[in-house]
Amino acid sequence: MTEEEAKAWIRERYGVSRETQLAAFVDLLRDEAARQNLIAPSTLGQIWSRHIVDSAQLLAYAPEEGAWLDIGSGAGLPGLVVALLRDAPVELVEPRKLRTEFLSHVATLLGLANVTVHTAKIERSAGPAAVISARAVAQLADLFRMAAHRSTSSTVWLLPKGRNAQSEVEEARRKWHGSFHVEPSITAPDSLIVVAREVRPR
Repeated sequence: MTEEEAKAWIRERYGVSRETQLAAFVDLLRDEAARQNLIAPSTLGQIWSRHIVDSAQLLAYAPEEGAWLDIGSGAGLPGLVVALLRDAPVELVEPRKLRTEFLSHVATLLGLANVTVHTAKIERSAGPAAVISARAVAQLADLFRMAAHRSTSSTVWLLPKGRNAQSEVEEARRKWHGSFHVEPSITAPDSLIVVAREVRPR
C-alpha cells in the first residue's frame, strides 16, 4: 500500500474532515519524531501506510460504543488514530513522561475531548474497557497478565502482531482461556492481528 493509497483508504471510509485531522496528527508526529524515538526512522516516509491505516484497520473488529483502552500508547498508535476516527472515549496509558506529554499535547491541539492520558504502567490503572489494544508492547501471555484486570467477559482485545502471532496465541493458551482469532493485516503480508474475547486465566 502506497502513501496515496493509504490516504484514499482513510478518505473513502471516514471522509475528508477525518483525513484532514489525521494529516495534522501526522505532521505533529513527524515533528516530534525528530526529538524522541516515537517510530522507526525507516518508516517516516510511510507513516500513512505503516502507522495510520495499520491502526485504523482495528476499528473493523471493535464495537462502536464503549471505552477503548490503549496500552503503551507511545506515539499514539493506535490510540490517537482511534480517537480521531471514533467519538467514544479513548484512554491512553503510557509509562514514559516524555511520550505522555506528546500525547496530551496532540489531544489538546486537535481538540480531542474524548481522550484521557495517564502516565502509568498498565498494572497501576483501573476500570473496565470495552476494547483493549496494544501495539508492540509485550507477548500475549504477558500482556494478559498485566492488563486482565481491565477486561470483562465482553472486552475485545485487538493486538497487532508480527509473523509469530499464531505461536504467541498457542503459548498464551497454556495459561489463558478465551476465544482467539488471528486476522491478516491489510498493510503488510507479514503482519497479523490477534482478536481475543472472553480472556480469563486458567
